[in-house]
Amino acid sequence: MKKSTNRISVLKTYKLYIGGQFPRTESGRSFAALDAKGNKIANLCLASRKDSREAIVAARAALGGWSQRAASNRGQILYRIAEMLEARKDQFIAELQLQGLSRSAALLETNGAIDRWIYYAGWCDKFQALFSTVNPVASSHYNFSVCEPMGVVAIFAPASPLLGLVSVLAPCLAGGNTAVVLADETKSLCSISLAEVLNSSDVPGGVVNILTGSKTELLPWIAEHRDVNALAYTQRDHTTLSSLKTKATGNLKRVIHWPFTDWSVNKAQSPHLIMDLQEIKTTWHPIQQIAGSGASY
Repeated sequence: MKKSTNRISVLKTYKLYIGGQFPRTESGRSFAALDAKGNKIANLCLASRKDSREAIVAARAALGGWSQRAASNRGQILYRIAEMLEARKDQFIAELQLQGLSRSAALLETNGAIDRWIYYAGWCDKFQALFSTVNPVASSHYNFSVCEPMGVVAIFAPASPLLGLVSVLAPCLAGGNTAVVLADETKSLCSISLAEVLNSSDVPGGVVNILTGSKTELLPWIAEHRDVNALAYTQRDHTTLSSLKTKATGNLKRVIHWPFTDWSVNKAQSPHLIMDLQEIKTTWHPIQQIAGSGASY
């Protein structure tokens, strides 16, 4: 029997990442991931509104445990993500090249993403000390302002397929929030591969949920969902941004706009990006004066 030389490659199907699991979309729909020449290179799930709802429910369920973890422990987990990403660097470089990046650009993108996880791992237990304050008041009280996570953050990922995604996700997690990510439609491979890294990096299930699908279909619905506390938008489309702000008024979501065109620049990493996804809580505590001692407590 003559062997055929025209073997058909088995294309990978990239699933969704919801609640620490990799389910297929409940709708059964999919779309093709294309390389720089327009050739099909993989299958991607086309997430539905029900998938989005399940991702939001998972993020809400995981919020309490993640936000209450010791900040140093969150830092350890983010550092572990960097370690696992380093171990799979060749895979990400290959995927980035398939999506049109040169070898050198793919290497810079991957190294930049690894370094960014390490950068925010270091800030996990430090940003509170930088941004919290003891406020002067004209009464016998102490007045403290401290940072608290906003909650469930919906992230509309940038076209930068790895570094941009990490640059938005890392400050979100460093501050104790949980995330629902809608990956970029045109370059989604690295988003689900990143989910595989997260799943093996001690990140609790539900802390990060990653969807692939249509921005037109899912973005308006996620923006209106009342169990989402903040939206992180990264594109320069001001019409869409204006629409998001309108839809976010239902439960007074904070809309954060990070319109970086180059995610490798230094200003694309900052503790101020962590603070963009924080609320400030102010606490008053009375000062008790012990008679005759001159001491205050």
